[in-house]
Amino acid sequence: MIPVTGLGCICAAGKSLPACLGALFAGGPGPAPATRFASGHPASYPVFEVLDFESDPRRLRTSGLLLHAAREALLDAGLAPEDLPRARTGVIIGTTVGCALNDEAFCRAYRAGGHPGLEPMERIFRSNPAEALALELGLAGPCQTVVNACSSGTDAIGLGASWIRAGLCDVVLAGGADELSRITFNGFISLKITSEEACRPFDRDRQGLNLGEGAALLVLEAPGTRRRARSFVLGYGSSCDAYHPTAPSPDGAGLRRALAGAMGGIAPAEVAFVNAHGTATPDNDRVEALVLRDVLPGVPFLSTKGCTGHTLGAAGAIEAAFTVACLEAGRIPASAGFRTPDPALGGAEPVREATSFTGGVALSSSLAFGGNNAVLAFGGPR
Repeated sequence: MIPVTGLGCICAAGKSLPACLGALFAGGPGPAPATRFASGHPASYPVFEVLDFESDPRRLRTSGLLLHAAREALLDAGLAPEDLPRARTGVIIGTTVGCALNDEAFCRAYRAGGHPGLEPMERIFRSNPAEALALELGLAGPCQTVVNACSSGTDAIGLGASWIRAGLCDVVLAGGADELSRITFNGFISLKITSEEACRPFDRDRQGLNLGEGAALLVLEAPGTRRRARSFVLGYGSSCDAYHPTAPSPDGAGLRRALAGAMGGIAPAEVAFVNAHGTATPDNDRVEALVLRDVLPGVPFLSTKGCTGHTLGAAGAIEAAFTVACLEAGRIPASAGFRTPDPALGGAEPVREATSFTGGVALSSSLAFGGNNAVLAFGGPR
């Protein structure tokens, strides 16, 4: 068991983990038209944007969001930044491509034969999320950015825990970060999986996802740490469907393997709830709901993307932080956006209202383009 001693989070639901939890239980914010870029589409395709947030202009916004979450997590753990270089501290962060696609003006000028200044490129080179955090804190331990589509944040935490189990590190800063990008925004619209309204995960009338942005960071420490553990990483499972570039395998075989890997030694009856990927796309929600119905019958599940949007490479980390916080609280919020059960989900439906529980184990799952599946199991000292 790997202790989780600190948590930090920023997304459209709030600029700290307590603020986010408060918003989730209050029904969360709704999506709105993007303010940081224009798309030209007749429909607005609303997003979950972090408003009133400015970061160091020398770095991309993704790194700014990550550093914000990291400061909260380190404070929560009682770790001063100057303490970290003395420990064997690693950094592993998940992201997608949003962190490197927000300099269209430079690319347009270059393709037109111009000679634009290189500051935008220098900003990108300074903004590898894991490297930016390591440099900010003066860390020289293992450093890795995981780019595994929408399971990146979950994979980063699972791999970070493995670094500690392997004896490579005493402390690992693990999480995910992603900013909204016009190119990513248009890409998801072209795939026809973006909703023109607020997303409705697992609902019969779901029309697709809303994109979002944010970051979350977990401080993982070696067993025996003297700091208070808020939770423990109990397991991690990862698999690939090898079925389709963007759609999950209809039989959910890969997700079943990832669940089995995360739950090694954990009985279904011990699981209090599942924080599901729940994007509100028809394929994802159908496969995920049917697998949860079969593998974890009767176990409550929810999606928090109705309050945060799909934050892509940050999603797994944000949802892991929510999972730990809900384990501590002993209750989960209603699955925002869900109203009408979908007959195609075989009777599986997420929680409709805030729900208390007594168990001490929870799962957080992520499905991703490329057929990736990743699941984390957390246990709480309740």
